[in-house]
Amino acid sequence: MKFITLFLLLISLNCFAQKPTIYGIGDSTMANKTKPEENPERGWGQMLPLFFNDNITIDNRAVNGRSTRSFIAEKRWDDILKTLKKGDYVFIQFGHNDQKEKDSTRYTNPHTAYRHNLIRFVEETRAKGATPILFSSIVRRNFNEKGVLISTHGEYTMEARLVAQEYNVPFIDMEYLTELLEQSYGPEKSKQLHLHYKAGEIPYYKEDKADDTHLCVKGATEVAKIAVEELKKTKLDIIKYIKP
Repeated sequence: MKFITLFLLLISLNCFAQKPTIYGIGDSTMANKTKPEENPERGWGQMLPLFFNDNITIDNRAVNGRSTRSFIAEKRWDDILKTLKKGDYVFIQFGHNDQKEKDSTRYTNPHTAYRHNLIRFVEETRAKGATPILFSSIVRRNFNEKGVLISTHGEYTMEARLVAQEYNVPFIDMEYLTELLEQSYGPEKSKQLHLHYKAGEIPYYKEDKADDTHLCVKGATEVAKIAVEELKKTKLDIIKYIKP
C-alpha cells in the first residue's frame, strides 16, 4: 500500500513539474518553415522562442495553407487535444485560407463555420484547463497606387473579435498592429518585411520572388515582437515566461 501511495505521489509530482506549453495553430504566416539555413521565409510563430525563457515550451503546430476547416478535418486539432493540459496556452490565428471560396476543403463562411470553429477551439481548450488566445490575421502588404494599405480579410477579423468579446477570450488584433507596422515602413520599404528578391539574389530563389503575404526573418521577428509586447499587457500568467 505504501508503495502504491509513493508511486501515485511521484506521478503527481511529475505532472506538477511539467512545463507549460504554448501551442500555435494557424496558417503559413505563423508556421515553421523548412530548411531555415537556406530558406529566408519565416512564420512569426517560428520566432517566438527568441522572446520566451526556458520555463515554457513552444510547440508551433501552424501549417502552410490551412484554414480552420482543414486544420480540424486533418485531425491536427485532435492531435493537440491529446497532449493539451492545464496551464498550457493555445495561440489561434486563422483567416487567410478560410477565404478560399474556390476550395471547398478550406473555405468557411466567416459568420457561420469560421465563427463556430473558433468557438470550438476556445471551448475545447478551456475544457482541458488551458488558455486560448485569439489573434486576428496579419495584413498583406497591399498598398494601392495612392499609398493606402487596403485590408484583404473581409469579415474574418471582425468575427474573430466578436468571438473574443462574447466568450471573454484574450484578443490580440494583429491585423491592426501589423497594419501600423507596414505603414511605418511605407509602400516601398515594407518590402523588407516580406519576400522580395531578384533571381539569383540569394541561392534559394532561382527566379524573381515578390510575395507580399509571407514574411522574411526580419518581418517575422518584428511581428512576433509585436505579439509578445501585446501579451505583456494582459494579466495572464504567460507574462512570467517572457524574457525581460
